[in-house]
Amino acid sequence: MVFSSIIFLYAFLPITLLLYFSVPQKYRNHVLLMASLLFYAWGELGYVLLMVLSIIVNWLAGLGIQAKRNAGKNTMPVLTVAIILNLAPLAFFKYGNFLVDNANTGLALLNLPAFELSPLHLPIGISFFTFQAISYLIDVYRGEATVQKKPINLALYISLFPQLIAGPIIRYKDVEREINGRVIRIEDVKSGVLRFISGLGKKILIANSMGAVADQIFSLPMDSVSSGLAWIGIIAYSLQIYFDFSGYSDMAIGLGRIFGFHFLENFNYPYISKSIQEFWRRWHISLSSWFRDYLYIPLGGNRSGNWRTYFNLLLVFFLCGLWHGASWTFVIWGLYHGLFLVVERLGLGKILKLLPGPLQHAYALLVVMIGWVFFRAETLDQALAYITRLFEFKSIPYLDAKLFEAMNNQFYLMLAIGLLLCAPFVRDQLKKIDGPHSMIISTSPLSLITKGLCVSIWSISILLISTAQILTSGYNPFLYFRF
Repeated sequence: MVFSSIIFLYAFLPITLLLYFSVPQKYRNHVLLMASLLFYAWGELGYVLLMVLSIIVNWLAGLGIQAKRNAGKNTMPVLTVAIILNLAPLAFFKYGNFLVDNANTGLALLNLPAFELSPLHLPIGISFFTFQAISYLIDVYRGEATVQKKPINLALYISLFPQLIAGPIIRYKDVEREINGRVIRIEDVKSGVLRFISGLGKKILIANSMGAVADQIFSLPMDSVSSGLAWIGIIAYSLQIYFDFSGYSDMAIGLGRIFGFHFLENFNYPYISKSIQEFWRRWHISLSSWFRDYLYIPLGGNRSGNWRTYFNLLLVFFLCGLWHGASWTFVIWGLYHGLFLVVERLGLGKILKLLPGPLQHAYALLVVMIGWVFFRAETLDQALAYITRLFEFKSIPYLDAKLFEAMNNQFYLMLAIGLLLCAPFVRDQLKKIDGPHSMIISTSPLSLITKGLCVSIWSISILLISTAQILTSGYNPFLYFRF
């Protein structure tokens, strides 16, 4: 089950909300936990027991760390074993076939018999809830969070359905107080509903429109793709992945607010960045900060000299690429970004600051979009061929009925809207109109009612149009199945 499905929007979510707000506050965690397990079991019935096992292991590990600390004993062995137990299922399900395939390639060169491993199904969201569980254990180990003695509360943290299958990655210490007891305010519910609908519109109207074109272009034989078409494809994919990721994060953050949680922001207009360092401060913030706090800094960060810093950056982004998927294209994408971060530290960053702002912006966008080719391509050969097409500047005729069908008026409209929403221009204009110091809109009852009606009409329109799009279009991909 995904947020952008009819069953979720008009059955699961309304029923969950009705039950959640009908029971006394002390039972709301129970309702939300059962809803979260049902949400996961809906698409992963066979693996819900894996999640329950993860909950039990991490609850016992947290108690074990606290018991060792109270007894004045070393807590590192408990933490180490618990992290291994968390990573083992992730390594098996996500990287088992990848490791066997690469091992068999080497064995074939040595004329040795190959290993056999049936294709493994990747449990949805395993990358996200594994990282959340590890962050809980490390925070307890460091003394930055209090051990959770109630298994139901820890189970809710690990399985909470708004961010279960695609993030953002939530730190336990950031929601510890709200897990144990939270106050639900009407303003949070209202802002949560608006945020959810905004994210739904991003996903259905913009991301899906861009994805239909990107998929068709990337599926064409590379010898039939012109330079112009290749650029349309990668621009469309760049918008698809941004509005898909950020749209899902908006929906998760909005749902969190409705249920009384305040998740941190996950995106901050990454495509206005002027360097790759800035891009990673704005893109998938919960993931980049997770790697920073739980891997980069423990490795020494930038405190052990330049060369160790460069090694740490490359290692972190190698693992970041591998986290996204068991494929060499993801590994290359991660190392590619790590390499540019190193080069910027070596001096390119200082040179960039001497250039006009538009040139800095063009540099960052170009690097990011070329990186997306590796991220999107099915194979390394396809990625290299696609990048070659980007810079060959040949006019090659192409005829593809599905592509022409996808590149319709809606595509061009959503392309224009997507490009506009990549920058904070609209947000800034709305603040000028309706900010705390605005003189345009008064605070009279009539003005407030008018504003409320306009917002309501706009939100309902987005919801209805998105619903119609879901019902009439067979194209509604879920990018996170790959991760």
